[in-house]
Amino acid sequence: MSIRLRFSTRTLTFKFDARTSRGAISDHKVFYISAFKEQEPLVVGIGECAPLAGLSIDFRPDLADKIAEVVHLVNTGKVQLAVGAPLPHDLLLEEWPALRFALETAMLDLENGGKRQVFNNAFSRGEAGIPINGLIWMGDANFMQQQIEKKLKEGYTCLKLKIGGLDFTQELEILQRIREAASASCLTIRVDANGAFSPQDAFKKLEKLSKYAIHSIEQPIRQGQPEAMAQLCAYSPVPIALDEELIGIQQQDAKQQLLEQVKPQYIILKPSLLGGLAASAQWIELAEQQEIGWWMTSALESNIGLNAISQFTGNYDITMPQGLGTGQLYHNNIPSPLQIRHGELWYDQVKQWDLSEV
Repeated sequence: MSIRLRFSTRTLTFKFDARTSRGAISDHKVFYISAFKEQEPLVVGIGECAPLAGLSIDFRPDLADKIAEVVHLVNTGKVQLAVGAPLPHDLLLEEWPALRFALETAMLDLENGGKRQVFNNAFSRGEAGIPINGLIWMGDANFMQQQIEKKLKEGYTCLKLKIGGLDFTQELEILQRIREAASASCLTIRVDANGAFSPQDAFKKLEKLSKYAIHSIEQPIRQGQPEAMAQLCAYSPVPIALDEELIGIQQQDAKQQLLEQVKPQYIILKPSLLGGLAASAQWIELAEQQEIGWWMTSALESNIGLNAISQFTGNYDITMPQGLGTGQLYHNNIPSPLQIRHGELWYDQVKQWDLSEV
């Protein structure tokens, strides 16, 4: 049976200006790729292409043109997709990781009956939850404190704070208040600098952060400085997790070389940025061979993309909280069975997807 594609767009609006060290964003344009068999048009697999400005290599003005080109190549039979097979090289997706993720998950969804059951595991069957961290966004001290209090009341045992947007002294004061309210034995704190520190001052800042029993810091300096990052990973009093550093590295030998050179304590995997689930699985395998820890994180996708990443995560024996709590960020997210209960993400089999606007 011939596979056909179509696509649509949606602009997701944040409930607040989502601030990182790169600035604030108030909305997020995403594309939905639908895959179906020509003879069974009502059975549809859906994937999400949601690149981020300033981060994704495929956040480009010609992205819509590339998606239209891929749809045209498939629908005219010039390139054929097959259920259960890798994506064809003829689609030239190396520079389009978010699009690759969307096509990959749409085909997996189609393979499993077009029911958003991308994988069959305890999570996707609604039998087990995935522990997640509570995400605390940058803002003024009061805004951050309000978020922290709310997450603690909701039962989170791990908080992740975006840092690098306020004066560093203010950020340390916020950490001090958290630790006064909750010790390291009952609350894990992660911080994400998004590359905000300079190589010259990073170590001093890491020393100050270490006083608050920080579990890990994501990307303390900007990516593309492997020697400086390796030095930090070797001597930092706070374990370091690579995030943006992984973007754009596609070949297995290059991935292995990066991990061997930098020797991070952790890596963070965002399929939309890395080229999909198969690419993420390769990173996991390489990391585990070198005894490097890892966790999965969504990249501000809507519930379509978040669902695929979460079900993929459910294939693994998870012990650490994952970064999968972003479904509550938007006013107009896609209604789905995904629910957060007491710091865990669950797939509620009773709830239905509302795909009327996809």
